[in-house]
Amino acid sequence: MSLQPNKILGAVLAVAVVVFAVDFVSDQIFAKQDLKTPGYVIDMNAAPAVVATDAPAPAAVEPDPNAPAAAATQQAAVAPAASGVPPIEERLKTADVTAGEKTSKVCAACHSFADSGANKVGPGLWDVVNRKPGSHEGFKYSPAMVTFGETHTWDYATLDVYLTNPKAEVPGNKMAFAGVKKPEDRANLIAYLRSLSANPAPLP
Repeated sequence: MSLQPNKILGAVLAVAVVVFAVDFVSDQIFAKQDLKTPGYVIDMNAAPAVVATDAPAPAAVEPDPNAPAAAATQQAAVAPAASGVPPIEERLKTADVTAGEKTSKVCAACHSFADSGANKVGPGLWDVVNRKPGSHEGFKYSPAMVTFGETHTWDYATLDVYLTNPKAEVPGNKMAFAGVKKPEDRANLIAYLRSLSANPAPLP
């Protein structure tokens, strides 16, 4: 009688014994013990930690307490968008009108700079500085821009914020333009827009 089946059965049993033995030993080595107390406790009542930094804290913009809520919102909106960027009043002192005219070429597809005040896809930009948004004659503005014009004027600070990101400053307006990201380019462009007038607005 052949002993081959017995040898196979014995081999299978031997492998099973080895597997169970390895499993038992590994459970002992890597057994997980429950901690009696957490490794650390977060005290939710504790005061928040103060992180030291060498950078100066940004100056707070305090709205005029006597101004209406909409005007206070405007004051907050015209604060510098990023720390470290000089305010537009400072940048205009060294702004280059010629460079601003070159930057304005990105606007020329939709806006006219002529003293006729003609409108194109967008409103004419002659005498735009200190004009009320949404008020240029003959142009059909979006409701968002009309509402924006109820509490704003195209002064230097408002133009600076708007030209950084038009869609963010006036959500829902019709101007499909990503904005002028470099602060010096915006200052040059605003200086050029100021020049589009028979009586340019005073510099700040």
